[in-house]
Amino acid sequence: MEFSGLNTMWTLVAAALVFFMQAGFAMVETGFTRAKNAGNIIMKNLMDYAIGTPLYWLVGFGIMFGGSGLLAGGFDPLVRGDYSAILPSGIPLPVFLVFQTVFCATAATIVSGAMAERTKFLAYCLYSAAISLIIYPISGHWIWGGGWLAQLGFHDFAGSTAVHMVGGVAALIGAKILGPRIGKYNKDGTPNAFPGHSLTLGALGVFILWFCWFGFNGGSTVSMEGDAIVSAGHIFVTTNLAAAVATVTVMIFTWLRYKKPDVSMTLNGSLAGLVAITAGCDMVSPAGAAVIGIIAGFAVVFSIEFIDKKLKIDDPVGAIGVHGVCGALGTLLVGLFSTSGGLLYGHGFKLLGIQALGVVSVAAWVAVTMSVLFWVLKKTVGLRATAEEEIKGLDITEHGLVSSYADFMPTAAGALLSAPALGAGQPGEVEIIRRELAVPSGESKDDAVISKVSILFNPAHLERMKQCMNNVGITGMTVTNVMGCGLQKGRTDYYRGIKIEALDLLPKLQMDIVVTSVPVETVIKTAEEVLRTGHIGDGKIFVYTVKDVVKISTGERGYAAMQGTDV
Repeated sequence: MEFSGLNTMWTLVAAALVFFMQAGFAMVETGFTRAKNAGNIIMKNLMDYAIGTPLYWLVGFGIMFGGSGLLAGGFDPLVRGDYSAILPSGIPLPVFLVFQTVFCATAATIVSGAMAERTKFLAYCLYSAAISLIIYPISGHWIWGGGWLAQLGFHDFAGSTAVHMVGGVAALIGAKILGPRIGKYNKDGTPNAFPGHSLTLGALGVFILWFCWFGFNGGSTVSMEGDAIVSAGHIFVTTNLAAAVATVTVMIFTWLRYKKPDVSMTLNGSLAGLVAITAGCDMVSPAGAAVIGIIAGFAVVFSIEFIDKKLKIDDPVGAIGVHGVCGALGTLLVGLFSTSGGLLYGHGFKLLGIQALGVVSVAAWVAVTMSVLFWVLKKTVGLRATAEEEIKGLDITEHGLVSSYADFMPTAAGALLSAPALGAGQPGEVEIIRRELAVPSGESKDDAVISKVSILFNPAHLERMKQCMNNVGITGMTVTNVMGCGLQKGRTDYYRGIKIEALDLLPKLQMDIVVTSVPVETVIKTAEEVLRTGHIGDGKIFVYTVKDVVKISTGERGYAAMQGTDV
């Protein structure tokens, strides 16, 4: 075979982009879950690729492409056979191998999100290995390796079913067998929202995935010569259009449904559009891609709500709705919107029927095999972490990682470090002039009252509080990250369609100051001027009388113990 440098380079670049989708999935899953499990999720997304790569090379690739059998290819350890009959024009075998490897890894990593925050790490490694070893290669052979679906004319250009629905169905089975996270559902069956700890990371993941999807879909031409030049451009247009329209659809729909545009659901909408267009990105028109995006936008919202509220299946990131539902839906829509075989273009029901048969067959294969696999794991090594491990977080219990953010705690204070210093005379700022420090009139040092002022407030005000307290002579304080709510029980919001209203604990800071010479009323007045906005949630101030203070380094007590470090 004569090799093409252009086709080879195009395919390798596409493979690199698809590999980088691992980073996108890792960021989405990490951002949409709680910080105490961030390290565990990163580790899982790393290891499913690292484990799957050699297993796919050892066995999986041969099963998928090593023969023309109806149900499976062949057994070809280490990929040493002759694959010239199935290699794309001008593409060497190693290039095709690495291109298919990154697709296999994508199917395995989808399962992570739906089973996040309560799955044993060992169990995850084992079932990810099984997906790459045999489950994905078998159904992949049916679709792309010359198997029975390919011979019928089933069309899945880049993997709505072959990759995404496989991962989505596996995620559905796993999340159902695993059960919901502790506290996810009340006794009456109503769900509680567990907001992700960083929508910024989640959004970064979506942008990475959108970018890499151009390699996922466009690179599946495995050619940049002849008709493939036009086809690649067309695929880029339909891929981008479907994703954008789905995103706008979800934003508008959630705005109307939840009274505010839901950020995390809109991010899921972008992925839903990408997944849905993947099967037919080469066969639908731009108008068809836009309609597919609209359908996927509605489908992802309804499916995530249905799975969460009706089926009572806990999917922290929406992987089942995004990949399972929209993967199947996008594959079926090829039968409607394909310009060369779709029902809406006058070509009858044949293609639609073949597409439906393929979706049902692949879903059944994955559901049965994953059910058996999860049952075996549950009875042997165990599938779910213990309640104690889940509550503490899998970072510490599975990996000995105290925090994924040890030197970068997720508070709003860090963003304010560059703010200009506050002081007397600055327009619009609190004007407090440093006072002469002295024991209040009429009191001796021996009978001076020692008070503790405890202030609960929004983290965004930390820098102003520090500067203004310093201006009135307070030089010692203790600041702690806390969670809490007042009489209003937090605020009523929606997260992914679930109302957040019952005792919503919000992030706060607690500043503790022990004072002697500075009047307590000065501290209170300063805090009020900094924190008061007139709205619920400004915080509270508590004042306590301190019986005694002991300075450990010198043994000084009372008023004397407070000098040199605080006043």
